[in-house]
Amino acid sequence: MRADSAVLRAGQHFVRKFWPQLIVLALLAVMAANLFAVIARKSITIDEIAHVPAGYYHLVAGNYTLNNEHPPLIKYWAALPLLFLQPNEPPLAALDNVDFYTRTGDAFAKFWTANASQFELISFWTRVPMIVLTLVLGWLIFVFTKDLANPRAGILAVALYTLEPNILAHGRIVHTDLPAALAYLLFAFVLYRYHRLPSFRSALLLGLVSGVALVTKFSLVIVGPIFAVAMGAWILRAPSRGFNRGQIVRHALLVGLVALAIINLAYRFQRQAILPGDMAWVAAKTPEYASAIMSGISVLSIFFPTYFLFGLYNTVLHNHAGHASFLLGQYSDTGWWYYFPVAFALKTTLVFLGVALAALLWALWRLFVKHDTKLLFVLGPIAVYVAVSLTSGINIGIRHFLPVFPLLFILAALLLDRLLRVSKWRSLTGILVALLIAAMGLETIRAYPDYVSYVNQFRGDQPGWRLLSDSNVEWGDDVKAVSAYLHARGETRLSGAVSAGWLTFRFFDICPPRQNDPIRTNYVAIGASFLNGSCVPGVAGLPEKERENLFAAYRDRKPEAIFGNSIYLYRVK
Repeated sequence: MRADSAVLRAGQHFVRKFWPQLIVLALLAVMAANLFAVIARKSITIDEIAHVPAGYYHLVAGNYTLNNEHPPLIKYWAALPLLFLQPNEPPLAALDNVDFYTRTGDAFAKFWTANASQFELISFWTRVPMIVLTLVLGWLIFVFTKDLANPRAGILAVALYTLEPNILAHGRIVHTDLPAALAYLLFAFVLYRYHRLPSFRSALLLGLVSGVALVTKFSLVIVGPIFAVAMGAWILRAPSRGFNRGQIVRHALLVGLVALAIINLAYRFQRQAILPGDMAWVAAKTPEYASAIMSGISVLSIFFPTYFLFGLYNTVLHNHAGHASFLLGQYSDTGWWYYFPVAFALKTTLVFLGVALAALLWALWRLFVKHDTKLLFVLGPIAVYVAVSLTSGINIGIRHFLPVFPLLFILAALLLDRLLRVSKWRSLTGILVALLIAAMGLETIRAYPDYVSYVNQFRGDQPGWRLLSDSNVEWGDDVKAVSAYLHARGETRLSGAVSAGWLTFRFFDICPPRQNDPIRTNYVAIGASFLNGSCVPGVAGLPEKERENLFAAYRDRKPEAIFGNSIYLYRVK
């Protein structure tokens, strides 16, 4: 009996001491269950078709010429389960003289074709590591918020995080978007910790995190200027804070050297020459600067891997050239400065949208009026990322704005916690906060499992594709559901145009009708972004306006079925 009582008391003590952590773990466990349920139902997205095999070839062959617009770290991570699954590894063709897009396309087509029997197995297991990163991000949000305020604020931040449809949409996908949010928040947190107590250890950690950010996503190159500005301020103010300026300078050098080492490690210290096909790509895309660019890569490759530099070049090129986009009935290849604010207003739950905007105003007031400088480590990264986003020419999804979300969850939680602490009507305030979170939860339940295509009530009675396009409304992950529907009706042929193309459909035994085939299709599937005309690929000799309206005849036609609010299926016979 005494032993039982001692165990009981120990258990009670543990719960009293760690109750915030236990609540957070419970919230993240529910989130994990949600994400696993979704990956069991949804097929892979069009980008995962390239990222998964690219990650495998990065991991087992050290080939970084494939899919180089994205650094290798996250693709490594996603491909780790493949070391146990041992997929077929078709040899890569000698395609040194073609551009990297063609080379990547050839590689992923061969990989998936060679592993057709394991398609769903590979799709499932490569997503599991992504869910792990999503849960780690949730824990980091709790730790950062708790450091800024208290455990209750941390719990509120995690509650908002686990209920946001955009996080649930991308927290399961093999891509760099949500990992970029994790790396960016980790950078802000470690920067905040270094500010509180500069030391060799915190500088070393800052270097590690900076390097990880740079090999997570190329857009996170912004951590360099942020670090430089912060370090400059610390050097200037060092004497007033009781620190030696020389010590801070040495820390800055340490951060830079460690980050550089991480970048080289991620590419296994490779210094391979740029392939002839990629050199021709540079000459074709930037003819007036081709010589200078190749010379610059040659010089910088003393310090950086060549295909890190080439990937960075391609990212800058893509941003400058833009991408076919659609917003509120408008078409553009170079985007709009207001794209991300509008997309944020349409793609987030109204609860989070309202609380986040109120929290931004409150935090600015706290910073500039009350001189609450710790908020600078949340507001500063938000301001920098938003400013860069407003200049982006790649307006194809709110997913590119995800690094701002965790910072907004933190600010929103700080505001809600502040209201709970200072309000004269704490009971009523507590009820209000509970109702807000409950309302957000109900909206998330309503959206399940179609988080990728989620658009809030601002859309009115119109479908989301009439307001947004691309990965905001369709990303190919409803192919599995379409295929099951067709098989239930004895159909194996399908015409149309969807984001995933035809490769994914073939793995579910659905094929497009072959030329001169007497067995024609009874169904046409049109993806949401093809309905609005924004994702229709270039057709030789077809004017742009005609391409935008290529599928206009289906826009007001009633589909037989809609899958995930992203793929519209029409019966034509």
